Amino acid sequence: MASTPDIPRTRNPEKTRERILDAAQALILDHGYGSTTVDAVVNRAGITKGAFFHHFGSKSDLARALVERYAQLDREHLEHHMERACKLASDPLQQLLILIGLYEEDFEALAEPFPGCLFDSYIYENKLFDAETIGVLRESTLMWRRAARGMLEKVAAAHPPRVPVDLDSLADLFYALTEGSFIMTKTLGDKTLLARHTRHLRTYLELLFGK
Repeated sequence: MASTPDIPRTRNPEKTRERILDAAQALILDHGYGSTTVDAVVNRAGITKGAFFHHFGSKSDLARALVERYAQLDREHLEHHMERACKLASDPLQQLLILIGLYEEDFEALAEPFPGCLFDSYIYENKLFDAETIGVLRESTLMWRRAARGMLEKVAAAHPPRVPVDLDSLADLFYALTEGSFIMTKTLGDKTLLARHTRHLRTYLELLFGK
């Protein structure tokens, strides 16, 4: 099977595995999981089928490994931004606003063509995945809820909200807004939406908790 020209061959097993995951992620974001075949992944990664099955026993195993990697990178990215926000400010509200601002900068820097979100792609086709793979998606969502709720509790203690607010649902708002913005961006082809929607959230929190 012909190799994809821009993906060089390598004998390094770890690099081969990462190249398979990279190829699968690009294909799934472009065409969906159901339409992505093992042959397509093999061709895009520039490897043999034998190499594919050396790393992954099935397409389902690939799907699970891919979303686990994506969730880990997502968690590490959040932790990095939270640490940076804590270094830049001591006030809980300012830390939260800086955190959202850092993501706003990330979204402003997104390149074309817009890559989309793997979590969204999986949820659209959730019936094609096993319970363990769906469990990764669920845990990632709950991780965001716990992190946001923890920050909001500190904010509310230092800056009581101007109106009564449900911190549980408010904690979900950033995740919900981001995933919804990913969908709208893909639908409308406007990569500025993510940053603009995030800016609205930052303004809302300033109005809710500010003096």
